Amino acid sequence: MSSARFYAVADIGPDRDDPRECFALVRDELRKADIAFSQLEVNLTERGARLPQVRHTHRAKASSAAAMRDAGFTVVSFSGNHCMDWGRDGFFDTIDNLKSAGLDVAGVGADIAQARTPVIQEANGIKVAFLAYNSILPANYWAEADRPGCAPMRAWTIYEQIEPDQPGTPCRVHTYANRDDLASMAADIKAARQQADVVAVSIHWGIHFIPAVLADYQQEVAHAAVEAGADIILGHHAHILKGVEVYRGKPIFYSMGNFAIDLRMTPEHAKGKGFREIQALSPGWEPDFGSLYNFPPDSRMTMVVTADATAQGLTNVGFLPAFINRDAQPEIMKPGDERFDKIVDYMRWASQAAGLNARFTPSGETVLVDAQPDLDAPSTPAAETAR
Repeated sequence: MSSARFYAVADIGPDRDDPRECFALVRDELRKADIAFSQLEVNLTERGARLPQVRHTHRAKASSAAAMRDAGFTVVSFSGNHCMDWGRDGFFDTIDNLKSAGLDVAGVGADIAQARTPVIQEANGIKVAFLAYNSILPANYWAEADRPGCAPMRAWTIYEQIEPDQPGTPCRVHTYANRDDLASMAADIKAARQQADVVAVSIHWGIHFIPAVLADYQQEVAHAAVEAGADIILGHHAHILKGVEVYRGKPIFYSMGNFAIDLRMTPEHAKGKGFREIQALSPGWEPDFGSLYNFPPDSRMTMVVTADATAQGLTNVGFLPAFINRDAQPEIMKPGDERFDKIVDYMRWASQAAGLNARFTPSGETVLVDAQPDLDAPSTPAAETAR
C-alpha cells in the first residue's frame, strides 16, 4: 500500500542573519518527510508599515522562505494573527517569497475565495489537502470578497458573573464559534474531501501561555471539522503544548507549541506593562536577555507531529518530542533523555487536565497517539476557567 510520510510543526518566526541556523538540529529529520507543514508567525518582507492595532511583531528576511524549504517544509499556513502586521505590501511579499522558494501557502489570499481554497500536495500517489483558518484576529485581518487577508474562524466571548452580589470577583468565560465561519469551514472540508485522500485542517486559535486550558469554541470547531471530513486538526498560537483529543478516530492536536521562533528581550521591554501582563499567565517566566528564546519554561517543550498518509487516511499518528534551546533551535529528543520523558508526561497531564481522551505510547523515537480504551471524547472540555 502506497503511503507518504507526513510531518507537521507549529509556529516559525526567524529573526537572525542566517535563518538556516533555526533548523540546524532538526533539518535531517524534517527532510525525511514527503509532506511537511508549518505555521509562519512573521512577515517575510522589507516593505510596509506596521499597522496601529499591532502589539508585538517583527519582520524576517525573505531568505527565511528558502531556509524553510531547505529544512524540508513543503506547505505553510500564513493564516495567523500576524499575517497583516505590515499591511498589504508585507502580506503579499510574504506570500510571493514563500511561493518563490517552492512552498505552497494555505489560508490566505487576495480575497476570501483564495483564502478558503485548499492547498493539495501529492507524494507517492497520495494527495493531502490543507486548509488553514485563524481565530486570533486583529481588526480587518480576515479576507472578504474584496479584501485580502486570512480565512477566519471567529469566536464570540461572553463573561458571566459567578457571584453577582460581589463586585470585582472573577467571572466565568464562555466562547462560541461564529456560525457563518463554522458553516464555511465545513463546506471547505467537504469540497477538499472530494479532491484528496487526506484532509488536514490548521487552526490558529486558543488561549496563549496558560497551561492546559482550552477555550470552549476550540472543541466545537474541532468536532465540526472532523464531522465534515477532516482527518487531523493541527492547532497552534498558544506558544505552549496543549492536550490531544481523539474524536471519531481522528486526532486533534490543540496546540503543537512553538517550533522555531526567535524572540529577543530588552530590559526596557521587560519593564513594560504589556509584557508583565502576559508574563503573569505562565509561572516561572523570567526574561533571559542573552537568549534568542524569551518564552516561558513550558514553551521549551515542542513536537513534530508524524503520520503516514494513505489512500484510506492517516495511520501511525504520533509525534517526535523535541526541546528548544536558548538559541531558539528545536532538537529531537531521544528515548532515555529525561526531556523525552518530560514532554510525554506533560502531554499526558495537559490532556487529562483538559478532560481529553488521548493515550500516548512511546514506540522507539515516536510517541504514538490514540484514544484511551473505553473513554469517549468528552462533550465539553474542562476548559475556560473562572478568571
